[in-house]
Amino acid sequence: MDPLRIAVLDASHGDANTPRNFRRELEADLDRFDVTAGELPPDFAYDGFLVTGSRSSVYWDEDWIAGVEEWAGEAIERGLPALGVCWGHQLLASVLGGTVEDMGVYEVGYSEIEQTGDSPLFSGIGEHFTAFTSHSDAVTELPPGARPLAANEYSNHGFSCGDVFGIQFHPEYDQETARHLIREKELTDDRRRSLLASVTDENHAATREAKRVFENFLAYVRDVRTDDTRDDEAASAADSTPTAE
Repeated sequence: MDPLRIAVLDASHGDANTPRNFRRELEADLDRFDVTAGELPPDFAYDGFLVTGSRSSVYWDEDWIAGVEEWAGEAIERGLPALGVCWGHQLLASVLGGTVEDMGVYEVGYSEIEQTGDSPLFSGIGEHFTAFTSHSDAVTELPPGARPLAANEYSNHGFSCGDVFGIQFHPEYDQETARHLIREKELTDDRRRSLLASVTDENHAATREAKRVFENFLAYVRDVRTDDTRDDEAASAADSTPTAE
């Protein structure tokens, strides 16, 4: 079977950790596009797409954000499965009609998250799991028809809507990325020291379970591609069937 082709809409403003992390976690052919620089896929010839995190807010009035919204909206209409991570989670929710707002608080570090709904995206992941988080915006109202999948005391952390999935947490983060983010954020010295001290082998190991969302998403995309292929073959066979005169 041919490898899956996934378009990665990279909204990280050039953070070198982002492409490294997703290439490590996604066993597929990835085409990366720096959407903050105005790059977008030239077409929709992909099996699915992923939208990354960002230091921007979805509701900012910026041309590049509008471009991502437009491309993602058309891709969804064409039936491409999608996965949004953190900012990408918020972007996809917004495209589908949900609401994203400032929480008034910053969730960062290793967080406990609870599953609140059944989904193939969370197959093999426990009802309660640990993941690294970093966000001050949240999806405060899910899109029409969306199903909540995960949450904690801060916000929604997962939803599905048709073939679209969003997760607020960062399963792709390694320890290097976590330390880099903590050093770059505006934090008090005490909070920075505490967060850096929490980036341990033990805590990172606890997040490995959450990484299964990537394997599960690709499995979902592969199933969609298989179903589409069968539909195409059935349509082709019907077209070639001779009709009685």
